[in-house]
Amino acid sequence: MSVPEFSRPERIDTIGEGEREVAVSASAEEMAALAVRFGLKAIDRLEGKFRIRRDAAGIVARGNVQADVVQACVVTDDPIPVSVDEPVALRFVADDEPAGEEVELSEDALDTMSFDGAAIDLGEAAADTMALALDPFPRGPNAAAVLKQAGVISEEEARPLGALAGLASLKAKLEKGQS
Repeated sequence: MSVPEFSRPERIDTIGEGEREVAVSASAEEMAALAVRFGLKAIDRLEGKFRIRRDAAGIVARGNVQADVVQACVVTDDPIPVSVDEPVALRFVADDEPAGEEVELSEDALDTMSFDGAAIDLGEAAADTMALALDPFPRGPNAAAVLKQAGVISEEEARPLGALAGLASLKAKLEKGQS
């Protein structure tokens, strides 16, 4: 497995039961590499602030990821600046942990990430959080006009109004026949 573009490992032997704050920030080179991986025009800022601690089930990391990115409109390829401000609640579990039975998660349950047993990677956690917070199909302000010009109809125009009118007419005929 290759090393992630934005790797900030925290050795687990430095993490205790008391909470400790860790801040991570991506360099220009790391942001450029992540932009390529995630198909973004640019990443101008990526940082995470975490409170980490050990518990019986693994390592818990809570905090916040902030980023400024430029996505491409899926219709026009125009740049769309986007700001991310996403809360993080993760539990890191060692790869060698035995798989337990499936459990129903409560609302305050943590997302789970595996780690190699020696260190957790808060840089990769921040990068993944940023990527998951982005709209997978962003549309810029000119997208609707370009689609209309290309002959693509909107969702409102695609509603089967004609079919509904036809069903209403059929219903009226059936009701008339029963009288």
